[in-house]
Amino acid sequence: MQNLSPRHVRTEESLRLGVVSGWYSTKVSGTFVSGPHDSEADCLRRIAEIDPPPPKVKRVAPAA
Repeated sequence: MQNLSPRHVRTEESLRLGVVSGWYSTKVSGTFVSGPHDSEADCLRRIAEIDPPPPKVKRVAPAA
């Protein structure tokens, strides 16, 4: 699990970083993982593909 977050990079910052402005998925360290994406929703979909949430475990009640 990478714990990715969406981050919007505006034009001013994109020029400084040398990237295209848009939404990026980033690690906690700030490293870009994917992008640019057109919207935050697109970025979140990509994060779900890269780093899916853990499966829900069904708990069975113990037999009495």
